[in-house]
Amino acid sequence: MGQHCVDCVAQAQAAQRATTPAPTVARRAMQPVVTYTLIAINVVVFASVMLQAGGSDLRYSSIYQHTVLVNGAGFENQYWRLLTSGFLHQSLPHLAINMFSLYIIGADLERALGRARYLAIYLVGLLGGSAAVMALQSGVSLTAGASGAIYGLMGALLVILLKMKAPVTTVVVVIVINLVFSFTVPNISIFAHLGGLVFGAASAGAVIWLPTVVLAPDKRTQAAVDRIGWYGLIALAVVALAIGAGIGLGVSV
Repeated sequence: MGQHCVDCVAQAQAAQRATTPAPTVARRAMQPVVTYTLIAINVVVFASVMLQAGGSDLRYSSIYQHTVLVNGAGFENQYWRLLTSGFLHQSLPHLAINMFSLYIIGADLERALGRARYLAIYLVGLLGGSAAVMALQSGVSLTAGASGAIYGLMGALLVILLKMKAPVTTVVVVIVINLVFSFTVPNISIFAHLGGLVFGAASAGAVIWLPTVVLAPDKRTQAAVDRIGWYGLIALAVVALAIGAGIGLGVSV
């Protein structure tokens, strides 16, 4: 699935003028440092939570208590939970599945988009997933996991492939299968997944579609395209934060 992303962007470079990031030979060979770093952070956080909890209920961990996303009334203005909850996991299988997915999807996307754009799309997907939970989840719930961000990468990959007119069947099947699991398996946050998917797709759209809408063909220099793309990413992050913060965060756990 990931190989399509790298190849299709390179193939489209000759047909488009600075409307989307195209990987150079050097970028193809570069190590996906951001992906490795995100995996390492998630593993370290999970190990720290487990050590604090003594291997039992994670809610005994102060790290978990102060960083998990809580949907309900209680402590207010704890907006950091929109971000920090995306680096928590409920169990070792939960962590393993998400980190494997992150590596499979993220490594090639990082090479295709570049490290900064890739990280921005990851974080916007994470925030979008948290925002959807806060806006749509009923009752009091504890939400944790990198799934929103990973669904964001899936949405971004789909948009990139559509833009490049590359085959999307594999990506669509993977997304549909994951959504089916999200709706049918208990204790999975469907809103985090859907929110991440939507915001991730919108982020990729901001990078590769928005500049073609805003800029006239003769104005599409690389600098201008990059600037418009970043404006779009920042705007999406602000929207996600506004949605999450507008609902109200936090209860004591």
